[in-house]
Amino acid sequence: MTTIRPVSQADADAVTAIYAHHVLHGTGTFDIDPPGVAHWRDRIADILVRGWPFLVAEREGKVLGYAYAAQFRDRAAYRASCEDSIYIAEDARGTGVGTLLLGALIAAAPAAGFREMVAVIGGPEPASVALHGKLGFREVGRLHDIGEKFGRSLDVLFLQRTV
Repeated sequence: MTTIRPVSQADADAVTAIYAHHVLHGTGTFDIDPPGVAHWRDRIADILVRGWPFLVAEREGKVLGYAYAAQFRDRAAYRASCEDSIYIAEDARGTGVGTLLLGALIAAAPAAGFREMVAVIGGPEPASVALHGKLGFREVGRLHDIGEKFGRSLDVLFLQRTV
């Protein structure tokens, strides 16, 4: 059984490894070099101290994925709008973990003061677009040829939903 729970600092190694795979093999993120565990320890601490949701999916003690919501932009007028980030371990993709995680993140967002959630999908990665669409996100914009990764020019797709 898959459990969704709040992240802890003990999860930083697993989060680092999951994200590194996506950086090195996917276009969902435009990072080129995977950040190390110190970056993720700091990110986890920053999100938690702000009271924003950061969740992990776990089965039999193994972290299968993570999702968090952070204020969409730094300016105060955006305080009720968040951007979600969700990454699933390669061996857990297609198993429903993403649906469980994103659903739990959507449910947790209002307690952090968020009213709107935005997904910013690089590539755009088809699995991420499908996942967000399944959970009620709608396309609200696209930046064409805004990034370059793996020798390809890439779009960024913006999806949004009320939480």
